[in-house]
Amino acid sequence: MSHHRFPVLATAVLAAAVTACATQPVPARATVSAAPTSTPAARAAVEIPDTPAGRQLTWLLDAVNRLPVGDAELAGHFAPTFLEHIPPAQLNQALAGFGGMRLDRLDQAQERSLSATVAAGGKAFTLALGVDGTGKVDYIQFTAVAPASWSELDRRLRQAAPRAGFLAAEVTGDGRCRPVHAVAGEKSFPLGSMFKLYVLGAVAERVRSGAFGWDTKLTIRPELKSLPSGELQDRPDNSEVTVLEAARLMISISDNTAADLLIDKAGRRTVERVMRSWGGDRRNVPFLTTRELFVLKGAGYPRHAERYLSLGTSARRAYLDKVVGKVPLSKVRPWSEPRDLDSLEWFATPVQVCRAYSGLAGLKDARVGEILSIADAGLRLDKAQWPLVWHKGGSEPGLLAMSFLARTAGGRTYVVSTSAVNPSAPFDQGPVAQELLALTRGAFALVKNS
Repeated sequence: MSHHRFPVLATAVLAAAVTACATQPVPARATVSAAPTSTPAARAAVEIPDTPAGRQLTWLLDAVNRLPVGDAELAGHFAPTFLEHIPPAQLNQALAGFGGMRLDRLDQAQERSLSATVAAGGKAFTLALGVDGTGKVDYIQFTAVAPASWSELDRRLRQAAPRAGFLAAEVTGDGRCRPVHAVAGEKSFPLGSMFKLYVLGAVAERVRSGAFGWDTKLTIRPELKSLPSGELQDRPDNSEVTVLEAARLMISISDNTAADLLIDKAGRRTVERVMRSWGGDRRNVPFLTTRELFVLKGAGYPRHAERYLSLGTSARRAYLDKVVGKVPLSKVRPWSEPRDLDSLEWFATPVQVCRAYSGLAGLKDARVGEILSIADAGLRLDKAQWPLVWHKGGSEPGLLAMSFLARTAGGRTYVVSTSAVNPSAPFDQGPVAQELLALTRGAFALVKNS
């Protein structure tokens, strides 16, 4: 996210940082993901081709065992544009998780790109590496190897988090979610920024009704500004943004101010109605804005949180309006440990997340599909097999959630939703996020072949 001192409400994406909590999309040819620290292991005797990409792989296998690598040496191996996005200190930090990396096999090798299977920290990873015209690395990414069976997926999911939920389901022609495989699929989990799926649905319904259009302008009033992730909070007070741009930012970089602007425009009760029509959790009423959640959890905590949670629905609405809404954001203090994840959040079961995607697909609004397709969090499904991929994730200390809808070239639609919760401690989000992505990637392969 933009300011790491507020590590909440960020979309769960893999970015260039070890913490993997950034919501800004990283250029496709400049990403490094972190892995758990490994123990030294001998490199396997695999022949590496004497190509620009092969030579950089040879260097990398040596470099990860003598970190930190100096700035000048990194500049000799990484393209300037890569280092602009991932500075040397950050790159060294990310690579530190791969000490003792062993090359197990080369899966594909060309002059300027290759993919290989490597091992680090007792886990297998797919390493993709590419170089530019000068032979310098301009793309590198480590991806956890996807599970080959549901039993392996279940085992790895249990290892990823103390509490976890999972669903892989087909969305049928009549909009129903037909579970293929589930773990606690009917159990409610906190959503983090995945709640923004409901906001998008409410906005699209209001557009369809003619209440306003995608090109309608919203005023960024100071009382509607929230905290990062996002960028709209940094724009001048009373400047304008269209509904479409706000929706794009809300989904693609999980812009919290954009979400609050759209809740204000569509109406809180409209979001609640849409959420209920999709079978959502009744605990989402009143439907909180991000600013309200920041105040409840970060301003004089736990006073506002305890008072709010002690009230009934109508009294909660009044408290949000008369008390929480009057607290300036300057009173919010950062927190890094889990807070009230089971009581003060947005909630849905994995099955309800699937129903939300089904509801969004049922709107048949091209703008909705465009918005949800902007970012895929690094899932990287084969576009020939999966030409359409939608994504929204969410995170907060102790919470990491991911959800995807993908459609096969043959027209079958599937949703995979994963929730990881640790109510007592924050996650090391880099490794956990990467593992959840690997489980998701494996789940799509398994449902496609089922």
